Amino acid sequence: MKTVAQRLVLGMLLLHAAAHASAQEWKAHFSSIGTFSSPRLSDLNQDGTLDVVLGAGKAEFESSDTAVIALNGADGSVLWVAPADDQIFGSALLLDLTGDGVDEVVIGGRSAELMALNGATGQELWRFRDGLSQDGKEGGQWYNFYNAQQIDDCNGDGTPDILVSNGGDVLVEPYDPDRPVGHLVIISGATGGVLARAAMPDEKEIYMSVVLDAPHLDAQILFGTGGETIGGSFYRSTLDAVLREDLSKAQLLCSSPDKGFIAPPAWVDLTGDGVLDMAVLAVDGWFRCFEGVSGSLLWETLLPNTEAYSSMAVGYFTEDNVPDFFCSVAEGEWPKLEWNRQFLLSGKDGTLLRSDSLGFYQTSSPIAGDLTGDGKDEVLLSVNYQEFDSLHFKYFRNMLVAINQDLPEPIQLLPPLPGSNISSTPWMGDMDADGRLDIVYVHGTNDRQTYTFDGMSVMRLKTDIVLPAVPGWGGYMGNAGTGIFPARIIKQP
Repeated sequence: MKTVAQRLVLGMLLLHAAAHASAQEWKAHFSSIGTFSSPRLSDLNQDGTLDVVLGAGKAEFESSDTAVIALNGADGSVLWVAPADDQIFGSALLLDLTGDGVDEVVIGGRSAELMALNGATGQELWRFRDGLSQDGKEGGQWYNFYNAQQIDDCNGDGTPDILVSNGGDVLVEPYDPDRPVGHLVIISGATGGVLARAAMPDEKEIYMSVVLDAPHLDAQILFGTGGETIGGSFYRSTLDAVLREDLSKAQLLCSSPDKGFIAPPAWVDLTGDGVLDMAVLAVDGWFRCFEGVSGSLLWETLLPNTEAYSSMAVGYFTEDNVPDFFCSVAEGEWPKLEWNRQFLLSGKDGTLLRSDSLGFYQTSSPIAGDLTGDGKDEVLLSVNYQEFDSLHFKYFRNMLVAINQDLPEPIQLLPPLPGSNISSTPWMGDMDADGRLDIVYVHGTNDRQTYTFDGMSVMRLKTDIVLPAVPGWGGYMGNAGTGIFPARIIKQP
């Protein structure tokens, strides 16, 4: 247990690092677009520094010539942009489809937008909507594409393929139970054609990004159904079942009668047996963990008076060797969601270890990594708030904070920024292999309205914080966007 003096020293170190971070940033500004997307990083120009890829766009149903953006990680200059017919709200899957050693960008969004772009040039390799009538398997209605996952080559053409969820008809009234069935879809990485399409076992809609425990063809998968106003269920199945286009035998892990499952789940070993267990946060505020072999419930905890549309961060926040969970969720009930609440839960038994109430409602998720070298992780979190001037005019601000379990208050890592962050989760790691922490942070710049797509900034913060290890949960859905938390060896005291 740290003494008060040690906690104060830790706080001063974080504040010192924050001062350096705010003084060493680059910033790229875009005046007529906004984003729900979270940054993904890969070295696209092969200069030794990771570059930034982000989805973007204008208001729903509006096209944009800047819907996918690749930024030079060294200086923030634009490497390339790509257009789309609707918002690209997803976060990129980065994988080498061309065999040139540079990752391609597979990213999706509204109105059946899903595309593969050459990572080096931004040139379109394929676009799903362009091939809807190619082979007859694409018949029927298509809706939003969520975050895709890489899988091994399914059709023997030598190129990795893609698993992705598709669903969510925005034109259906909120409480109308008659909704189009969601699907899990296997897409050819080479052509964008449909290799398999499997309907949800309960015939409900889907908004959740699917996750696998491995990219292999014998992988297990997790997915959920339902939405803000419609009940749904959380399932485990296999990639083979999707290939056979039959999810009817999927294992039902839990259900909710009035609300569904939207936030992506996580794979994490909670029992120490080397098998990945399963964690999910339902819209209705129930956090549940399931044992990885049998699927039996390990524990469940209700986050009272909340609804969850953002995913959790997984990390070692306490002294034991069991990964824990940090959540930032909405207070209230849709559509009246005005504030965010934060909860730290013990991975051992779901005990509530910490709670807070920071910022106005957003769906940006927390991330986590060890910033102090003490073997325990800190949380990085985006926070929205309001200011009033002398004439009582309201202005929106956002900031980035670090939360340490041993300190009573969060540490502000940035001066207040104009505007709000609607949904973009920060990224942290080491962009240029110098052993020090870098942060990529995205926010909207309109300081008078929150839900707008008329200006956004992307920034890199280069700090003096020495990273003792790669952050365990350094971005949205984890380091690689797979939802898998990597176990690490913790030295015994």
